[in-house]
Amino acid sequence: MSRSSLNTKSRMFQAALELISEKGFTGTSVDEIVERAGVAKGTVYYHFTGKAELVEALIAAELEPLTVHFKEASDGATDPLEQVQALIRAELEWIRDNRAFAKVLVTELWREDRVWRETLLLLRRELLGYIRQAIAEGVRVGTFRDDIDPDFAASALFGMTVTAALDWLAFDPDRELDYVLEQIRRLASMAVKA
Repeated sequence: MSRSSLNTKSRMFQAALELISEKGFTGTSVDEIVERAGVAKGTVYYHFTGKAELVEALIAAELEPLTVHFKEASDGATDPLEQVQALIRAELEWIRDNRAFAKVLVTELWREDRVWRETLLLLRRELLGYIRQAIAEGVRVGTFRDDIDPDFAASALFGMTVTAALDWLAFDPDRELDYVLEQIRRLASMAVKA
């Protein structure tokens, strides 16, 4: 793909992201996206079949760096507890740096009627897989309590971190990331064996 084409897609993604975070998916039109992106309407239809496919591609493109960040965080840790903490930090950093997309993700992840639901489910499975694997290993080696369900715990921890991060950024943005991380760590520490 040419540099010009990548730049055009990037502008459309940015415009769609801004508008959807402001007005929601349903409230955003292709006309508004192309106007904000500064491209012709036909450009959207050259690259995508419509707004839904554009947003699906946006979701995949925006979540790919988080997946890479999760893999790096997981690979860089030496034990399950350190892995979980590194993954929470990675999630907080990504949300801090991608706040508009995180808001869109939170509003769209649980909708069942969107065409990109399967894409979100695959990405969610991959992201939660890192957390689940660390928790399962922690249960196996005795770091975490043996009555912890790794699948449920991974989902709960990911969701708690997203919610806490968006609340932090909206209502108390002057707090340091390390403070937020420590508070989540304290809540999650109930899973750690005493």
